Amino acid sequence: MLVACFLFSLMGMAVYLTGQLHPEVTVGVISFIRMLVNTAIILLPAIAMRRVRSLFGDLGMALWLRGLYGTVALMLSFWSIHRIGPGEAGFLGASSGVFMALLAPFYLGQKNSLLIWPALAGSFAGLYLLMQPDATTASPDLLGRLAGVASGLLGAMAYLMVARAGQTNPASTVIFYFCLMAMPLHGMLFLLEPPVWPADWESWGLLVACGAAASGAQYFMTRAYQTAPAALVSAVGYVTPVFSLMLTAAWLAYIPGPRALAGCALIGLCGICFPFLSSRPAPSGQLPPDSRGRRHARKQHTRH
Repeated sequence: MLVACFLFSLMGMAVYLTGQLHPEVTVGVISFIRMLVNTAIILLPAIAMRRVRSLFGDLGMALWLRGLYGTVALMLSFWSIHRIGPGEAGFLGASSGVFMALLAPFYLGQKNSLLIWPALAGSFAGLYLLMQPDATTASPDLLGRLAGVASGLLGAMAYLMVARAGQTNPASTVIFYFCLMAMPLHGMLFLLEPPVWPADWESWGLLVACGAAASGAQYFMTRAYQTAPAALVSAVGYVTPVFSLMLTAAWLAYIPGPRALAGCALIGLCGICFPFLSSRPAPSGQLPPDSRGRRHARKQHTRH
């Protein structure tokens, strides 16, 4: 998971550098190229092994919603990085843990323990501090900060759909639906904002590196969840914005002001606590049903 966190932070840095060095390249193009690299890494091996059909899984609604929420969250995250930098944008995007704790009782049938509420209060205090930057902040852009929080909310909804879809589908299928939904959504975006493509090899290199880093991060994150307790992996995931902040300081020589750093610390510390304060699922041990996916999975099991 630490490797995944570092790769995610490199992805954010590549997005930011592309925007700084080549401001004419639109954010939609950046996320589209990142998605194309991800699609190639998933799809080409499946084509070579003639297993493309298996990527579609059980066709459940949770898979499509994972793709929808995840794609919009990615676009907003890149837009936030583009406007305010990878350090603070990383912590705003990490608010996904806050929203997951709030939404888990409704989507996963879990009950939060009483201890989680102080952690939620601390996280929202951290978000407030980040939304109210001080005079030393390089970019007090409010829209960029709102985009970061929105990406956290939609990212949380995407993770909850991953938890539901993962009951009957492998990780490659869940990732594939992100790519599948990203295609038409980017097409709609390009109708609203005509794309401006990179004009030199430097920007193309940054964007391909962005996609490769994201794909590697997804792989290592999946392996982490397969081999270690989910609570531990989720807590370690909060290292991503810390790495982003360190890269911002080392590479760009920028350190956020005291208010923003206090907000980052609150979000990080409280976020680490969330996985250990969440209650176990209800005794039934089942998520709220995704009936179409479950029916299809039962049919497939019977057929085999």
